[in-house]
Amino acid sequence: MSGHGGTRPAVAHSFQQGNTVTVRNILVGEVWLAGGQSNMQMRVRDALGGEDEVAAADYPKIRLFQVPHIVAQTPQKDVQGEWVECSPETIPNFAAVAYFFGRKLHQDLGAPVGLINNCWSGSLCEAWISRPTLDAMPEVKPLLDAWCTAISKRTDKEKAAYDELQAELAEWRHAWPKAPHGRKPPAPDADRQPFDPLGNFQQPSGLFNGMIAPVIHYRLRGVIWYQGEGNSERAYQYRSIFPALIRDWRANWGHGDFPFLFVQISSYRAAPDEPCESEWAELREAQLMTLRVPNTAMAVSSDVGDADEPHYKNKQAVGYRLALAAERAVYGKDVVSAGPIYDAMRVDGNKVRLSFKNVCGGLVAKGCDDLRTFQIAGADRKWAWADARVEGDGVVVWSDRIPSPVAVRYGWMDNALAANLYNKAGLPASSFRTDDWPEVTRGAVVWPGLDNWR
Repeated sequence: MSGHGGTRPAVAHSFQQGNTVTVRNILVGEVWLAGGQSNMQMRVRDALGGEDEVAAADYPKIRLFQVPHIVAQTPQKDVQGEWVECSPETIPNFAAVAYFFGRKLHQDLGAPVGLINNCWSGSLCEAWISRPTLDAMPEVKPLLDAWCTAISKRTDKEKAAYDELQAELAEWRHAWPKAPHGRKPPAPDADRQPFDPLGNFQQPSGLFNGMIAPVIHYRLRGVIWYQGEGNSERAYQYRSIFPALIRDWRANWGHGDFPFLFVQISSYRAAPDEPCESEWAELREAQLMTLRVPNTAMAVSSDVGDADEPHYKNKQAVGYRLALAAERAVYGKDVVSAGPIYDAMRVDGNKVRLSFKNVCGGLVAKGCDDLRTFQIAGADRKWAWADARVEGDGVVVWSDRIPSPVAVRYGWMDNALAANLYNKAGLPASSFRTDDWPEVTRGAVVWPGLDNWR
């Protein structure tokens, strides 16, 4: 399949006299790459109504390509895999968000859609960024130094076990493309190896080298991305790392500022009894700030999460919202593609009045008359739950406990499922805060789990 704007392949091409290669079943359409970690990797079969979704997945003009999980220390030039038609036989293990996104585009545009699934559960953002870009970022140096230290401490036994596994993987990669479709040999169990930073999928640039570099220059219409949970303990750092990833991929592809659409992380863990700080809220804020990067769009997912399970099942909602963003930003359709985004505040006596972008016909409190999960604070920075209601195209927030308010927060918690500010198009508002008080993750530059590997 050729990416949008690529050259239409010929049905047959003669390379030399008497030697003709015939290529059939070729489509020219919209090719999107889907990247990220577990909530992107989650399979169609495991999504909401997975069995029915699989049975109905008869879309021969949607084509699927699965990039194998490969970690590498240097950029690779080739990738093993094949394009397959979307069918009940090929879709069960494919990325659910990517499929639901591609299905809506295919149905609404009436065009073929190709989806490249390029994600790895639990991966960190810096694993997907090229090493030259990471080396140029001073805030990433402590992380790179920590990895170098871990590498220097690995034992001969660990190195031997790692090398043995790599030999098995090489043999598997050689056999994999030659096996008949549907009878692919199982990959060696990479989880059995002792820790070796050179083989670990979370190493800086390891997944860029092994999984992104081989598909660079394949012509894309754009990227959809769902990642961030793995970086939540370093959410403040994500403000620079995530935009760096977008710029890095665009520079490496060399096709300009192609569309980059991403999902804001969802809701997880128990809802707090009292206002408190939140790493996940700070990560959402870092993602919200990434909208400053040109030609980006964000789909909010906090309303479809699961307090008990980070891998919530309703991936249909996320794919749908990403597709709306693509249809508006990329294909010029007149659709509402985003929920309310905080714009400005004004203190009015003991109340705070908030204004928003993307009001799109008006604001609503979904499910009840009052707005929930608003917090308010005075100059002492002590937060209290607040009353809030929609007034016109804005929101008024107050609390009898805070007579002189200076700041407001909304959905500022790991679990923001109760947050219910929407626009009349049915799309939820992003969590936000009006203050710029110090973040709990500011200064965290090395993944804490790295210390546990030795």
